[in-house]
Amino acid sequence: QVQLVESGGGLVQPGGSLRLSCAASGFTFSSYPMTWYRQVPGKERELVAGISSLGDTISYANSVKGRFTISRDNAKNTVYLQMNSLEPEDTAVYYCNVRYWSGSYWGQGTQVTVSS
Repeated sequence: QVQLVESGGGLVQPGGSLRLSCAASGFTFSSYPMTWYRQVPGKERELVAGISSLGDTISYANSVKGRFTISRDNAKNTVYLQMNSLEPEDTAVYYCNVRYWSGSYWGQGTQVTVSS
């Protein structure tokens, strides 16, 4: 079955960096685009970044453009989100997502807190 496991979240000061990872299993990872979302309590889940199956097409939300970098390693079935110049507004639970033929799948999320 499709499984996504996020890791790498934590507490970081404003201006700091974190690298999130999402390990995927149960499907042919290299055939599917992957996306990162984030959610703050009481708000809708927000699309942060997306990457095509081969990594040649990438998109970002305007709020993270120039600060975040999405990448993938198809040999390791893992997608990454490098987050630099973090701001308190980036505080959220971050989720990876894949739209598989049988449905849309999410990981359990990883908490990112940006605070001094």
